Amino acid sequence: MSRTEEAITSADAHSAHNYHPLPVVVATAEGAWMTDVEGRRYLDMLAGYSALNFGHGNRRLIDAAKAQLERVTLTSRAFHHDRFADFCTQLAELCGKEMVLPMNTGAEAVETAVKTARKWGYRVKGVPDGLAKIVVAADNFHGRTTTIVSFSTDQEARADFGPYTPGFEIVPYGDLEAMRAAVDEHTVAVLIEPIQGEAGVLVPPPGYLAGVRELTRERGVLFIADEIQSGLGRTGKTFACEHEGVVPDMYVLGKALGGGVVPVSAVVASADVLGVYRPGEHGSTFGGNPLACAVALEVIAMLKTGEYQQRATELGEHLHHELGLLTGGGSVREVRGRGLWAGVDIDPSFGSGREISEKLMDRGVLVKDTHGSTIRIAPPLVISKEDLDWGLDQLREVLGA
Repeated sequence: MSRTEEAITSADAHSAHNYHPLPVVVATAEGAWMTDVEGRRYLDMLAGYSALNFGHGNRRLIDAAKAQLERVTLTSRAFHHDRFADFCTQLAELCGKEMVLPMNTGAEAVETAVKTARKWGYRVKGVPDGLAKIVVAADNFHGRTTTIVSFSTDQEARADFGPYTPGFEIVPYGDLEAMRAAVDEHTVAVLIEPIQGEAGVLVPPPGYLAGVRELTRERGVLFIADEIQSGLGRTGKTFACEHEGVVPDMYVLGKALGGGVVPVSAVVASADVLGVYRPGEHGSTFGGNPLACAVALEVIAMLKTGEYQQRATELGEHLHHELGLLTGGGSVREVRGRGLWAGVDIDPSFGSGREISEKLMDRGVLVKDTHGSTIRIAPPLVISKEDLDWGLDQLREVLGA
């Protein structure tokens, strides 16, 4: 039995089967490349669902983490620490907001956004107790907590986890009129992804985000943008909302904020929104810990240079041009996305998304399928054009294009 087989067999025996990973066991990684336990190299074209926007083992981030590891890693929020104020100040500035509420995972940040919107609705908007409603989009993916799956339309994520949390209304993604009809006097927020990642990298129609912004402002409702995957450089802008010149009331951030080193998430909003909290009403032992703040501060500093946004723009244009050429050959039905992020719908006659992913793995390229026939491409923003082209060449070969 190979080392790969041994590792996978052991994992299957002792871990819950809540994932179905590709049969590769990674041992080391650097930049856009990963090496498995057998010494085989793979081009990472997924980047941890955008958590690794800055690549594996990014020297600036590793150095920041190492330096903080030698000083202090956790105080809990029972005490102040010397990295917290800088982190909150710098992240608020990056977002053009005033206040930050740090958590750890993306799902925690979404839960925080939901709680914040409800509390704001009761304390500020004056919604009667227990009637606050949040409007969300079909095919969303905001996480997998009990509350979050309560407003999911993905039965695989939702089935058998009821009873479900009330207080949400689901409307079709990209349908502004449906959104308009759903927002009523009890609505406290609209929560959407500017680009739906898990759904297959779905980009809404032009003007949709701007329309949601106008509607929410007009009705006195919070616009919450879940930028956990789409934010922090992935689409060629710091935030995907910027492509329509939109500034939401609340950003929900995660993944790349921790640089692929530690889990870091946050809700960022104005003082009149996050100011509704009082001590004891919400928190996290690890949220905003010194190690997380040190790494996230370096991420923020890197984003402020604009270098990564520019790379995502330039390489993204090249990626979408090359993928677009595949749509004429019969193997690819549609390509969607923005920046260095694409959803590629494979014609089922060429294989399922899983089968295409496995064939690419055999050629040294790692991607991930979703919803049957779609593969997602989202390499680290540090990938070279040469490596990106090599990965695309492997996709062409697999598709016989």
